[in-house]
Amino acid sequence: MAVTGLCFVMVTALVKLLGGAIPASESAFLRYLLGLVFLIPMWPAMRQTRLTARQWRLFTLRGITHTGGVVLWFYAMTRIPIAEVTAMNYLNPVYVTILAVFFLGETLALRRILAILAALAGALVILRPGFRELDPGHVAMLGTALFFAVSYLLAKILSGEVPATVVVFILSVTVTIGLAPLAISVWVWPDWRALAILFAVASFATAGHYTMTLAFAAAPVTVTQPVTFLQLVWSVAIGALFFAEPIDPWVIAGGTLILGAVLFITWREAVLKKRITPVEHATKL
Repeated sequence: MAVTGLCFVMVTALVKLLGGAIPASESAFLRYLLGLVFLIPMWPAMRQTRLTARQWRLFTLRGITHTGGVVLWFYAMTRIPIAEVTAMNYLNPVYVTILAVFFLGETLALRRILAILAALAGALVILRPGFRELDPGHVAMLGTALFFAVSYLLAKILSGEVPATVVVFILSVTVTIGLAPLAISVWVWPDWRALAILFAVASFATAGHYTMTLAFAAAPVTVTQPVTFLQLVWSVAIGALFFAEPIDPWVIAGGTLILGAVLFITWREAVLKKRITPVEHATKL
């Protein structure tokens, strides 16, 4: 799980390295397009699967929402520090918990409601509206977490009906297709350096999901989830050492508060054996 966090921080850092040289939608498109090579081993499972019209609709809706989240995330990376992106990513499971009430009929006990309020307070600590000027990147990250939360809920429904490899395969293809027109509308021919960075992004993202799967197989989620805090440590260190980003104690405090709330919700659901909230990173397919 520690390696997983490092892999996902490397994804963030590499996108940051691109800067604004390539538009956000094009960067996202090339990342997914280059990552299609990792889908080749999944093709046999895809060929053997027969999907219903309802499942195709759900997959299409997931592709649309995930496309929106990916574009906003790439945009935010060009605007705000790595640590702030990482800390605000912790909101994903919180959004899922809230949306599950409306779409999956979940009920929230008082303790979980208080945990959600604590997480939202953590977001306010990071953003500090009224005390500093908010960047469009902050708004983009709030939207990113919401879009990824919807994507996760759809994945939860579909994963109970079709193999996991098919869920990942179709998501990658639909997001690539969804990003294509957005990328073409702002197309800038990338150089070999940019293509190499984006292929590295795809590689680290794939490696991160693989090591995360190994971690889940090796230990209960209540053991692996606390280690996700290291991702905030990695992001602060990389931002300071390689991008000259100042260490912001408010961001660290807010991220810690959000993660603490997520850990509490995860622990409660593990006790109740009713996992609705995803672990951090699970919404980044």
